[in-house]
Amino acid sequence: MNTSNRDLREVVREEPVIRSRILELLRTGPRTIPEIADALGAPTHEVVLWVMGMRRYGHLREMKGATDDGYFRYEAIASEPA
Repeated sequence: MNTSNRDLREVVREEPVIRSRILELLRTGPRTIPEIADALGAPTHEVVLWVMGMRRYGHLREMKGATDDGYFRYEAIASEPA
């Protein structure tokens, strides 16, 4: 896992590319941010930015209730066909 701190602009610029990878992971079921980070091989602090952006713009939602470790799970929101 890459733990170096990258420029915030670089992390945010990757969101459109990473979005599809995160949504693909969530097809198998809800996951926490640490679980998503492990599956992507990405630093947790970067995954937080991507997940919060995706949540804000309606790509995924937080499930009610936290895990025993205190993390929330996120699930993909099915998009309506155009």
